[in-house]
Amino acid sequence: MNVNLYQHQELAINELKSGSILCGGVGSGKSRTAIAYYFIKECGGRMKINGKGAFSKMKKPKDLYIITTAKKRDSLEWEKECIPFLISTDRTLSVNNVKLTIDSWNNISKYKNVEDAFFIFDEQRLVGSGAWVKSFLKISKKNHWILLSATPGDTWGDYIPVFIANKFYKNRTEFLRRHAVYNRFTKYPKVEKYIETSHLNKLRDQITVKMEFNRLTVSHDQLIVVPYDKKSFDRVMVDRWNIYENKPVKAIGELGYLMRKVANSDMTRIDAVSKIIQKHPKVIIFYNFDYELEMLREMSALLEIKTTEWNGHNHQEVPKGDNWIYLVQYTAGAEGWNCIETDTIIFYSQNYSYKIMAQSAGRIDRLNTPFRDLYYFHIRSNSPIDLAIAKSIKQKKDFNMYNFAKDKDLPIAS
Repeated sequence: MNVNLYQHQELAINELKSGSILCGGVGSGKSRTAIAYYFIKECGGRMKINGKGAFSKMKKPKDLYIITTAKKRDSLEWEKECIPFLISTDRTLSVNNVKLTIDSWNNISKYKNVEDAFFIFDEQRLVGSGAWVKSFLKISKKNHWILLSATPGDTWGDYIPVFIANKFYKNRTEFLRRHAVYNRFTKYPKVEKYIETSHLNKLRDQITVKMEFNRLTVSHDQLIVVPYDKKSFDRVMVDRWNIYENKPVKAIGELGYLMRKVANSDMTRIDAVSKIIQKHPKVIIFYNFDYELEMLREMSALLEIKTTEWNGHNHQEVPKGDNWIYLVQYTAGAEGWNCIETDTIIFYSQNYSYKIMAQSAGRIDRLNTPFRDLYYFHIRSNSPIDLAIAKSIKQKKDFNMYNFAKDKDLPIAS
């Protein structure tokens, strides 16, 4: 069997060790790199790489566990990546009788008592101190492991679980006592800043392996500004009135939802999508809300274009053929899968998270895509909330509705 690896993947394999974060942008080939590291470095096997060398079985075989997103698990993407390495979920069909187990982060607690195996934690989910983090820390004590992430952390707090697993700190309390400075004016503990960051940078550099490479694709981002009903918008934002249920708006979250609904449900957005589809017959459309989904479903029915979905309601695969639409809800499908059958993504509405937006764009920007030019269409209005979200995304920050309300002098509560 032969495995093809790019230079940046081979370099990463040589740098990795148990406890590392393999950091590579979306489409950089982290999955294959991680499996190759497991096979060659952790288990002592040999592979024919890029037509060179020879295959030999593992000298130190150990079972492989992959904790990933539910979508990536269900799409069998990891199983396909493991085929060239002769690794299977069926022990009798696998090299050295090792067993491959692939499951979602929701089920990580099932594996907290596993020992002497190798774990690949795919897509960073280790934030805070909840059940997933506790299970991860138990697993890390008894097994070798690596973590894959396109965006490993926004703040030093995001690194706490990995730092503890690498024995840099005994627990979360020790880390916070040494590095966290709290805001004295909040009713609940809120970290204002972190100190001794030069030391933290050194720790992060010890465990981070970056996969840097020159992409062969060229991204073309096009902003399409569409109108919105300003009268209805002001009725919601200024008067704090729910125009859909004819009642006052009480919660700030509800206010944000309603303002977005006024802007996002304007039919000019659907018209803009229809025009794009005329020139780009195979498109992935990312959206946020169910009312958007209903509008997009009606549009695809009128256009008589084959359409499938990935969201909380349906888990369907990308359509086949020369003319199709794939409707993907951000939270359900922003990561853990890829598509090289199209060169076009339409962002029907913006997501609050810049990470989610970047991960969504990466679904078509893959190493093995046959396309050189990739097209991203961003549809938004000039409504105050759309402009504020766009500003946050451009600054690589998550949009915060409470900050928006303060900036606009809107009351936080009725």
